[in-house]
This record gives sequence, structure tokens and C-alpha cells, in this order.
Amino acid sequence: MQLNRYLESTLLKPTATDREIDLLINEAIEAQFIGVCVPPFWVKKTKRELQDQDIQVVTVIGFPFGFEATETKVSEAKTAIQNGADELDVVWSQTAFHSGMSWPKIELAQLAKVCHESERILKVIIETAYLSPAQIREACLICQDAGADFVKTSTGYAPYGARVEDISLMREVLPSTIGIKASGGIKTLEQALALIQAGADRLGTSAAKSLMDEWRRGTA
Repeated sequence: MQLNRYLESTLLKPTATDREIDLLINEAIEAQFIGVCVPPFWVKKTKRELQDQDIQVVTVIGFPFGFEATETKVSEAKTAIQNGADELDVVWSQTAFHSGMSWPKIELAQLAKVCHESERILKVIIETAYLSPAQIREACLICQDAGADFVKTSTGYAPYGARVEDISLMREVLPSTIGIKASGGIKTLEQALALIQAGADRLGTSAAKSLMDEWRRGTA
């Protein structure tokens, strides 16, 4: 297994500086992570620095609560793509889902169209910490029907992030053609490997470098 090709090195804290972005990029190049996840403000710079690398530029839309109007998310998505984003991690409309509305599917279908017309990847953050197992199942099916490429667990702003039992449930529900991204609170190698074993195809974490360093020590 190539752990680096599961890891998206993430820097989404509000105080992120250009120096921290530079460090994130350099670490990703050294380790050849599958991607780096940065705030929309830093997408253009990150794409410029990684243009010769096999590393995906990932950014977030509607982050972190998904409250925005669909038109706003669509506009954010188009701008991110224009700036060079390869993959968009969209926070779905949690408030609409918990209100029992059909709007989440309508919104995600619009975003999937924007992404796929530009040959970009759409990942949908469903925030599993606020969902029961039955709701996780329902959320996964909505994402599948709307055309999502990945379903993602968490933003990191909820009471907890990725859990093995949630990943296992998501993998049970989703077809193999739809990926699963585990994110939120992934800090140890043991945890990372357990999430992969449960069915995660990607791991979004701010601890990517330390996980990779520990992996290398263990396989040296």
C-alpha cells in the first residue's frame, strides 16, 4: 500500500499564512501526497506551485456549515475551478436536510454539473457527527443520486470527525464507483490505517506529514 496516495494534506485554519501554505506545498511535493486541501483564497497560488506535480489541488465550498444559497455555492465552485482547483469539497445544505427538504439533492446536482463539465471532482461533506446511522445511509444515497464522486465525513468543525463505524456504513451503502473521504481528527497512523481498512479511499488531515513519517519509520 502507498499511504501517500491516500493522504490529502489539509490546511483550513482561518489564520493560515502564506508561509504555512508554502510549507504544505513543499511537504506534499516531497511525500507525493494525492492532494493538498487549501482555502479558496490560496487555490491560484497552490495550483501555480503544483502545476508540474501529480498532486490534486483541493478546496472547499460552502465551508464550514453549508448555509450559503445554492447560487453562492455555484459561484464559489466556478471561481475555484477557474483558479485551478481540481477537486471541490462542498458542504451540503445541512439545514435543508435536517428540515426534510429535497433541496440537498437539487443543489448537489447543480454543483455536480458545474464540476463535471470542467472535468473536476465533486466531494460532498455530509458531517456525519450530526447524523444517525439511518441518516448517513440516506445522505449517501442522496449524494449518489446527485452525481457526487466522493462522500466525505466531516469539516473538522463538528463534535467529532471520521469514525471507523461511519466509514464502514458508508462503504456498505455506496457503490465502488463512489469514493469515501475520511476527515476530521485523523492524528495517528493506527487510526489512519483503520479508516482505510474500513473503506476510506482518501484521508484528509492536517497531520499528513507526521503520519507519513511514522509510516516510513515502520516500513524502513
